[in-house]
Amino acid sequence: MTTRRIELVEVGPRDGLQNEPTVVGTAAKVAYVEALVAAGLRRIEATSFVHPGRVPQMADADELMRAVPRRDGVRYSGLVVNRRGFDRALGAGVDEVNVVVVATETFSQRNQGMTVDEGVRTFAEISRLAHQAGLGVTVTIGAAFGCPFEGEVATEQVVGLVHRCVDGGADEVVLADTIGVGVPADVHRLVSAVRDEHDVPLRFHFHNTRNTGYANAWTAVELGAVALDASSGGIGGCPFAPAATGNIATEDLAWMLSRSKVETGVALDGLLSASSHIEGELGRPVPALLGRAGPFPPAG
Repeated sequence: MTTRRIELVEVGPRDGLQNEPTVVGTAAKVAYVEALVAAGLRRIEATSFVHPGRVPQMADADELMRAVPRRDGVRYSGLVVNRRGFDRALGAGVDEVNVVVVATETFSQRNQGMTVDEGVRTFAEISRLAHQAGLGVTVTIGAAFGCPFEGEVATEQVVGLVHRCVDGGADEVVLADTIGVGVPADVHRLVSAVRDEHDVPLRFHFHNTRNTGYANAWTAVELGAVALDASSGGIGGCPFAPAATGNIATEDLAWMLSRSKVETGVALDGLLSASSHIEGELGRPVPALLGRAGPFPPAG
């Protein structure tokens, strides 16, 4: 019997922290990243290269990237939304760039200050430059499952963006449920529609706003996802999307996958240590549940 395996992409240092009102210091962020690496995570979205006035939590992006531990096999990505952000990310030494293209006009303007078409053109330019520099390129289709301002998002709109971004050089496509409105039927719908046209590697980004994030993640695994985003502690949200609460928690997701005989390469005790660290920095309980209930069967 072939053992299934899926890659977990840790987004706690970026998407997890970006919406937190408590600004975490650079040294504490570095310690957080170190704990995540020690837990076995090998792809970490460490920060975003955006204007500090819009996302103050990410103001130390360049400093953070200079301080994170460099280990064989560990890849750090930075989220960028424009050419200036890419230039900063390249200079800071990221291994991958993640470029967001939003599926709806209103959210694209609120989130990035550009139209959807401008977002696609920006992605193509960044993709070309990133490949020239030897970096991996991921595109995230934001609000692919629903928009906080325009409501339902048509399947053909998402598929059209995937097509244009694959043409623009995407190595990997992330379908993001930015506001946590998707259900497993939506995952089936979008994967089926994308797969009718493309075999590009699909990664998924789920928020647990309406308590469907883990069901969606399992559905994505069954449908052949290559990777899942998650945030240790379940922290996160989007500053530009009303009521967008946390990501699915890395430790809760890893526990579910482990019990389902899907390998992730991460250690639960290490994940719990990382979440405990960031919980202490934030000064409040994190949403993840494994740290409260403990693994099963209990040790001892």
